[in-house]
Amino acid sequence: MAKGERKRALRGRAGRMQGGRGSGRASSGQVRLWGRHAVEAALKNPNRVHRKLWATREAIESLDGELPEDFPLEYADVQDLARLVAKDAPHQGLVLECAPLEDIHLDEVLSGDADRPIVVLDQVTDPHNVGAIMRSAAAFGAAALVTQDRNAPPEGGVIGKAASGALEILPWVRVVNLARALEQMAEAGYWRIGLTGATETTLAEALPAGPVAIVLGAEGEGMRQNIESHCDALARLPIGEEIESLNVSNAGAIALYAIATR
Repeated sequence: MAKGERKRALRGRAGRMQGGRGSGRASSGQVRLWGRHAVEAALKNPNRVHRKLWATREAIESLDGELPEDFPLEYADVQDLARLVAKDAPHQGLVLECAPLEDIHLDEVLSGDADRPIVVLDQVTDPHNVGAIMRSAAAFGAAALVTQDRNAPPEGGVIGKAASGALEILPWVRVVNLARALEQMAEAGYWRIGLTGATETTLAEALPAGPVAIVLGAEGEGMRQNIESHCDALARLPIGEEIESLNVSNAGAIALYAIATR
């Protein structure tokens, strides 16, 4: 961009400014995001209602876009920003408090593009893993991430940082009953593949030509038996015997690549 060229406006909606500095936690009912990619994506998301942005002047200058003149912005130094986020979180000079995204229902996803896979997580509780899976899912064109509303981390800064902007792009469906959600996917024509090491069938062998839902379980424990029984096929990644398993986010990325290139 040329030095004199005007940056385009960041498109998100600003809510009323919250007074004072934070204590490390978001205001009640709000979400606090940090890191350049997460904050910039949230600022550009027209479905986000923004409450307040704390930032260094250098970080504001680095943003890909221009804040509205009346945007609730407070300049702060790096030490002050560190008090607004989780301990040792890499905020990169930007901390944004905003409203959580509105709920998305599974029916909305199932009525969309069936060529795009659905990623289902069963009791994957580490927000770093969930965020990394979101990033891969968005990169490989997944239709949505589906988790249970319990036993899954909430929307927040750790997921947002790990997702590197994908939190604003990838629909995230939270359901009460994951088994019932898998039944709905089957009724919509999706072939449900559970990833596990306890089978001889490889993912390449299990992949169909039609719509796919890939199911990933928690590290160590894997999928619960009830969730496994709701899969049409179980499949493994063809890794060597020297390594017992992969991190769930790595396994998810490889599975999504396999689906994209089948």
